[in-house]
Amino acid sequence: MNPAIFLMGPTASGKTASAIHLVESGLPVELISVDSALVFRDMDVGTAKPTGEELARAPHHLIDIISPEQSYSAAQFRSDALALMADITARGKVPVLVGGTMLYYNTLQHGIHDLPQADAALRAQLHEEAARIGWPGMHARLAMLDPETAARLAPNDQQRVERALEICLLAGRPMSALLAEPASPPLPYQLSKIALVPSDRAVLHERIALRFDTMLQHGLLDEVAGLRQQYTLSLDLPSMRCVGYRQAWEYQDGLIDAAGLRDKGIAATRQLAKRQLTWLRGMDDVESIDCLQAGLARTVQAYVQAALAN
Repeated sequence: MNPAIFLMGPTASGKTASAIHLVESGLPVELISVDSALVFRDMDVGTAKPTGEELARAPHHLIDIISPEQSYSAAQFRSDALALMADITARGKVPVLVGGTMLYYNTLQHGIHDLPQADAALRAQLHEEAARIGWPGMHARLAMLDPETAARLAPNDQQRVERALEICLLAGRPMSALLAEPASPPLPYQLSKIALVPSDRAVLHERIALRFDTMLQHGLLDEVAGLRQQYTLSLDLPSMRCVGYRQAWEYQDGLIDAAGLRDKGIAATRQLAKRQLTWLRGMDDVESIDCLQAGLARTVQAYVQAALAN
């Protein structure tokens, strides 16, 4: 099988810089973004999107492909990524998939189950019901329809509880039963998986705090205000559920003060990093590299060169 590289890691681990270095080192690679936030146009500051200058040096596929008003699923990502990988391979290059949306990596490698597509009318009904009884009440409803799925979801996990209920109601079967059935075929590539992980979690937390402060200094609030003016948005949309954007929205609506904006933004980013690291620990055949080491990009390059030589 043709080779492909996964370059994974939590937020603020140095993935983008390492990926750009791979391109500039002369290796025959092309980059595919694996990031559920970078797909949105005009969301640059709060997503730490590579700059125009960086993208000119090292183009990334699957950045700026949809409006913040739209949604992008793991199934759509798999379809788009497979098409891009086939094209990259046909041109004699190696696809390097770089980012931190671990669900996308899992879906790409292991396939996806045939689940019902999102239904706007049903979701509107679910939102109306949630407004009356709250998301813990919706979780209790899910527990009656699909106790196995409800048991692994937090009562306030709006996005996942909503999706599980939607699937149950559309399919007429529990989501857990659908997931127990065979998925689509696995990824037809020889994978080399690299994870950039911190040897000291406290240092990563310091990076996260600095990163969020930098976003605020570089105009996150102005960006969110502009998005709200340009597009028809709500906090229920995936774009505005991205870390940093929800907190900025709440600040602009007077729900939190400046200190709360910073504290909640940093806390949410740390929780995101924790979830990403949990995913990585559960993945097989991963080569872990300390993302805090000096010369990280060169170390990643050496691993990729060795993988391509095998």
